[in-house]
Amino acid sequence: MNRVIAIFGDPAERTTPGIVAWLRESKVASVAWLAVRVWVGIMWIQAGVSKVWGAENPAFLHNNGAGVAGFASHGVAAYSWWGSFMHSFVVPNASWIAVVVAFSELAIGIGLAFGFLTRIAALASLALLFTYIMSGTASVCGFYALCAIIVLATWRTSTWIGVDGIIAGYKQRRHHVVPVEVVAVVTPVPELVSVG
Repeated sequence: MNRVIAIFGDPAERTTPGIVAWLRESKVASVAWLAVRVWVGIMWIQAGVSKVWGAENPAFLHNNGAGVAGFASHGVAAYSWWGSFMHSFVVPNASWIAVVVAFSELAIGIGLAFGFLTRIAALASLALLFTYIMSGTASVCGFYALCAIIVLATWRTSTWIGVDGIIAGYKQRRHHVVPVEVVAVVTPVPELVSVG
């Protein structure tokens, strides 16, 4: 093990390059990460609204999830085991999976756009994009996944302006307030003078 450490160095002693730390922690960079987060959120909202109330509604919330069943049965899966999963599980359960997909897209979009539960929304975004990519849909999924990874990597600054940032600020202010009960008033004790 010492030989490996001698060749590659000790990973505990490595430091983050300055530009990476600045990109992750800078308030100036947070504006760029905010734009990425909100943009991906709006894209998810548009997809969810289309499935819940828009043109894709009949294929997702009605007709036994015909959109999901058609996608799962005719898509070209990336791996044979994924194709088997799509045909044996997704197609027979397409009616409830379609409802989950439609409302998940909407919830992910709202979470990312407003910066609420951002890390969970970004992880859910990656999970949903993973299923789309594995099912044979490349389109914009790879780019959305890259944006979700950026949001996860910069979550402290990408959520600075958003609901998560407001909650974190409230917790910081509440944590730093000194409660009144802790402040003690010290009264000087008079000295005793001996007469003698």
